[in-house]
Amino acid sequence: MATKRDGEKYLGHELHVPLSQDGQVMAYVWPVRALNVRGSWCGGPTIGIDVGNEEIIRFDCHDRPGHWHGGGYDKGGSPGASHRDFPKDIVAVADQVDWSLQQVSERTSELLAEADHGEAAEAVDAAMLQEAVGLIRNHLKQQGHLRDEAISAGIIEA
Repeated sequence: MATKRDGEKYLGHELHVPLSQDGQVMAYVWPVRALNVRGSWCGGPTIGIDVGNEEIIRFDCHDRPGHWHGGGYDKGGSPGASHRDFPKDIVAVADQVDWSLQQVSERTSELLAEADHGEAAEAVDAAMLQEAVGLIRNHLKQQGHLRDEAISAGIIEA
């Protein structure tokens, strides 16, 4: 599971869903993960893929500072090396979540292979993957409007 870092704030209940029969490939979602980036608090849903409790892919759906991490999350101890921007027209949190879940649905094996996790890529079960995407989407709906609440409470700056 991805590491919770000191200073970050988490709202809602996290969800972990297996993507492989052996449980070594897992998807997760934090409904709201808030962090301070260069003096400004941002945040929103964070969706990711772990292999054996190591974070490999992560989508930070945080509005304008939103982005994602591929190729192995900060592999080799090089912070920021895995950073990738969302497509230019994907700005709103809801659109970032939709785009991220589409990537998870359609490209998980490809992205794991790119990150040098070929065995994990082959272990992904297509039916489990599609079920996981649906469970994550439903979980985010059930968690309500936590990001809006975080903005109202001053946890996230709009």
